[in-house]
Amino acid sequence: MRYLVKVSYNGSKFSGFQYQKDARTVQNEIESVLNRMHKEFVRIHPAGRTDAGVHALEQYFHFDSHIDIPGDKWKFALNSGLPEDILIHEVREIDEDYHVRFHSKGKTYRYKIYQGTNRDPFQHGLKVYYPYQVDEQKMRDAMQYFIGTHDFTSFSSAKSEIENKVRHIHRFDLIKTEEGFDFVITGSGFLYNMVRILVAYVLEVGQGRWDGGRTPEILEAKDRKHVPRTAPAEGLYLERVFLNEKALEETLQEMKNNLEKH
Repeated sequence: MRYLVKVSYNGSKFSGFQYQKDARTVQNEIESVLNRMHKEFVRIHPAGRTDAGVHALEQYFHFDSHIDIPGDKWKFALNSGLPEDILIHEVREIDEDYHVRFHSKGKTYRYKIYQGTNRDPFQHGLKVYYPYQVDEQKMRDAMQYFIGTHDFTSFSSAKSEIENKVRHIHRFDLIKTEEGFDFVITGSGFLYNMVRILVAYVLEVGQGRWDGGRTPEILEAKDRKHVPRTAPAEGLYLERVFLNEKALEETLQEMKNNLEKH
């Protein structure tokens, strides 16, 4: 049987999601519990990977098992063996040919920033402190250039091994919060470090270090050297994974409605 699992985690003390031999990762922790239950190795397959220090409010993975128990019992068994910075929300049986990485239709990421006179030690690892004054309108204007289908070579890590760097961005929004602001971006998929590089660039536009009007030129250049900075990992959250087209469309409409209200 193949099971689909919804999970969230605080990434502060993890070296990312993906398995690493000598490091603490989310995949290591989950597979260790499954291995004990099955008394053999069980591999999990995530909807995507998150880097060291990155959090997930909603992440999915699937795995195959010969153990036939209801989803609520799977949930209890997994949570009983997992550390406190990982939580299983739901487990359900799915078709054996379903692969969450290849069948999902997109993701939403949120990047959280707080401002103020001083750093807040209680926000450490959860949000990024950004004390500089920024022009929100300049940032919003620059962000609109990323909407649509583009080659994001200039805004992805040079370490990325993926040759096709074309991605589609549905929305890229700046949302005011009591403490600062959040960047919320929804797309078909994202390249290695892409969201953090986009955020770093837009923040520099807000400070006046970059002319946001040059954004199309930078996209066209397809050269990572044009945008050298990458925002810290701790502010980034994988917020949604869209398992089907309907979920994506409903969420995009909801986002649009909420922004129009404000």
